[in-house]
Amino acid sequence: MTVTHRMLDLPDLSDDEEGRPQYLALRDRIALNIEMGRIGPGTRLPSERQFQSETGTARGTIREALAQLEAEGLIYRRDRSGWYVSPPAVTYDPTRWAGFMRYVREQGRVPGTETLDKHVVPASPGMADIFRIAPGSPLFMIERRRTIDARPVLVERIAVDPALAPDLLDHSLDGSLTDILKTHYGIAAFRNRVDMRPCALIRDVAERLGVKSGTPGLKVTRTSFDEAGRVVEYDREYWRHDAIRVHVDLTVRG
Repeated sequence: MTVTHRMLDLPDLSDDEEGRPQYLALRDRIALNIEMGRIGPGTRLPSERQFQSETGTARGTIREALAQLEAEGLIYRRDRSGWYVSPPAVTYDPTRWAGFMRYVREQGRVPGTETLDKHVVPASPGMADIFRIAPGSPLFMIERRRTIDARPVLVERIAVDPALAPDLLDHSLDGSLTDILKTHYGIAAFRNRVDMRPCALIRDVAERLGVKSGTPGLKVTRTSFDEAGRVVEYDREYWRHDAIRVHVDLTVRG
């Protein structure tokens, strides 16, 4: 569905009475329509040319407003298709151990996984230190793209020690890696260490997610340990910033 100018209720922005910059006035009016539910998730916005002809606003002003909305996660761009209202972000609780497939389904969404590459690499000094193995030792490297409701939301790069799961790459990895490790190798995560920081999505990741290089993202690095303290997997996830909401609920004890 494509939203129309009338549905957006956008009068000529030259009539704005608050003296705000025009791009902020346009941003506020689009955001208000989204927040009030007049335009729902997945709805296509008018093109920049349509906005220009229907609001009497300069193309540069329109682009500033759309860029602001994108930075806030309210809208996103599809390559060669236009601007769309972002779907609700999925909630991620790093204190709770649940795989991507599980927590996405629990929130009434449809998860998907596509294996992009899987191969063996010699461990760099940094990776060798993480896995406590000798530099140059073999490591399995797995790259996957994950989707929510068929929309690509993250690219992950996972390292696994072949000594723990010798023929792992022979399996289909388009499902839950956690389940494969537990079912076929008796390996279960006992402890997880999670680090998160904002990032800009570099070109190869951005292309896999269908966004521009430099688009804001969230990098989640997860190290999983078994009960003996061995590293089970080392996972680097690159999320679209508008697809994830980090939520932690802690009981505070004085």
